Amino acid sequence: MRTTLEYSVFYFLLFTVHCSLFTAVSAQDDELAPPPLRTVTKEERISLDAQADAKARTKLALMYMTDHLAAAEALNSKHEYDTMFRELGGFHGLVDNTLLYLTAADKNSKKILDNLKRFEIGLREFMPRLEVIHRELPFKYEDYVRRLLAYVRNARTKALDPMFADTVVKQ
Repeated sequence: MRTTLEYSVFYFLLFTVHCSLFTAVSAQDDELAPPPLRTVTKEERISLDAQADAKARTKLALMYMTDHLAAAEALNSKHEYDTMFRELGGFHGLVDNTLLYLTAADKNSKKILDNLKRFEIGLREFMPRLEVIHRELPFKYEDYVRRLLAYVRNARTKALDPMFADTVVKQ
């Protein structure tokens, strides 16, 4: 006959083993994937720099961003998250590059203001697509996409700021 002490020890050991296995599995899930590099490929940079007109350059940059985001959406549906991260890094790099180009130019120029507006509208269109990617990701990859969404929101704000500056209206 088994005593209650033996049963207690058995259940305690079983509970301890169960908790240690659960902790080991959950610790592996908590590791976040490192963010991708913000890159602009050599071909993209050459073709962007070849554009003499700010309008053509902005449209080309938005087209490249659309391509990267479409590739990221396709890879997300295939659950190829590491490759998807590289595409999002390319998207992120193009946002950086375009915002730097447009904000470094003469902000009083109507052409630059029009292109900042075009850029902001393009970024606005990307937000729902990034939200869908964010919603479907495992926890490991979610942090970077959440930060990318915040970055794109801030880039939209930076693109609109020159339109509301004191120097825009000539007195």
